[in-house]
Amino acid sequence: MTPFIVTVFVLVYLGMLLGGLPWLQLDRTGVVLLGAIALVATEAVPLDQVWQAVHLPTLALLFAFMVISAQLRLSGFYDWTIRRLDRPALSPPALLGAVIAVAALLSAIFSNDIVCLVIAPVLAQVCQRRRLDPIPFLLALACAANLGSAATLIGNPQNMLIGETLRLGFADYLATAALPVILGLVAIWGIIAWSGRDHWQRAAGPSEPCECQRIEDRGIAFDRWQTFKGLTVAGVLFAAFLWAPWPRDLLALAGAGLLLTSRRLHSRHMLGLVDWQLLILFVGLFIVNHALQQTGLPARAVSDLAQAGLDLQAPLPLFAASVLLSNLVSNVPAVMLLLPVATHPLSGPLLALSSTLAGNLLLIGSIANLIVAQAAAQHAIRLDWRTHARVGIPVTLVTLGIAALALWVQQMR
Repeated sequence: MTPFIVTVFVLVYLGMLLGGLPWLQLDRTGVVLLGAIALVATEAVPLDQVWQAVHLPTLALLFAFMVISAQLRLSGFYDWTIRRLDRPALSPPALLGAVIAVAALLSAIFSNDIVCLVIAPVLAQVCQRRRLDPIPFLLALACAANLGSAATLIGNPQNMLIGETLRLGFADYLATAALPVILGLVAIWGIIAWSGRDHWQRAAGPSEPCECQRIEDRGIAFDRWQTFKGLTVAGVLFAAFLWAPWPRDLLALAGAGLLLTSRRLHSRHMLGLVDWQLLILFVGLFIVNHALQQTGLPARAVSDLAQAGLDLQAPLPLFAASVLLSNLVSNVPAVMLLLPVATHPLSGPLLALSSTLAGNLLLIGSIANLIVAQAAAQHAIRLDWRTHARVGIPVTLVTLGIAALALWVQQMR
């Protein structure tokens, strides 16, 4: 079965690279699901081994925080947060800093993709209302959300996977990641403020808002009680992750279950906001990567590379491989490929920081970037790959340099 497994693996990762397969109406999730079905149907991965391949704690943690984020979306918390920044007293550079701080803080606790999804449309409206060029602020949102999510083991899917698989301590990781993330956020503000210093004001814009803007202007009514519930559960979980010895996935599931038992928010609406496509993508990738690992080819390739002088278990080659693969096939698949060689004591923080920060390099480097670009297009704002690259490339190089230096200093201790 080895040739068949390798063929499926190559096609799946080619689909991840291209965003689909030619002549087929499949996106990345569809490609991965089709590959997993092919492996299970041919018993390359027997049905009774599927749940051995799938890492359930990661899926449980991811699902639980999607439910918590759904609670806050339905309570109007995200809309309220960004609209609170719409104050005439804030100069454009100050507003830029506030957007970066808010996006990073929310992304460290909730998913960066969700933060961008709910904040980008409101931020675009705020900029248009104040006659500000929205491009610097939307770029700041995407970059800061990606970087802020690297601060914790619950900030994004790949960090959840790394933390649960390698059993990293929540507080230990936070202590390692906090400084490079904070310095990186300062660098983001400096780079974007410098690039936008001469053109904060919007040169031109649509005279009438499009229909999507008129609908969004109504927004979601802010519900203090539902917001209080969601933030309380998130705060308790964060504290428990820091100090309690209990499994993070079970704690998060308990918190999500508590929020689902509501008299006002219907479970249908909350579960409707869960990103089932992402969960399916995870399950499929677990199966595809498990099948390849069972062939022994990855272990043999790692051994051959080590004999040739390129040891992927060493920090520097692992860091470089993570950055490269994250931009080729996205960060979650890259992390799944590299986790088997993550044996160095710093491998966990190294993988989490490098794979996440690499997502700022190109527009297609992370889902958060694409979400912001799509929201911009809905508001007649053009945010293409060239515009993103002018900020994304220097941001990525500087933040990766900061992270590499911080990890090197820690290794030298």
